[in-house]
Amino acid sequence: MRGGAHGGYVDGNALAGPLSEVFAVDVTAATSRCGHCGCTGPLACLHVYRHASGLVARCQQCGRVVLRTTRTRDAVWLDMSGAASLAIPLGEA
Repeated sequence: MRGGAHGGYVDGNALAGPLSEVFAVDVTAATSRCGHCGCTGPLACLHVYRHASGLVARCQQCGRVVLRTTRTRDAVWLDMSGAASLAIPLGEA
């Protein structure tokens, strides 16, 4: 089953709900850097595939996996091994 009109993925905004259980801020506004090609951009621009047991977010430029998340009964698992960095905006101080 294909999830969207762009090759089976939706945009990174699909990460907002699942990651809100872990982060107190809207992490889709955070800037990620792909560990493979160095592409930077907001998590909301990642290509997210929902047909696996969780969510798989791929770089919008090279297609490599940047992060994966899945929820079990008692934990949220987050694998960010494909991200070189993640900058989370703090808002106005």
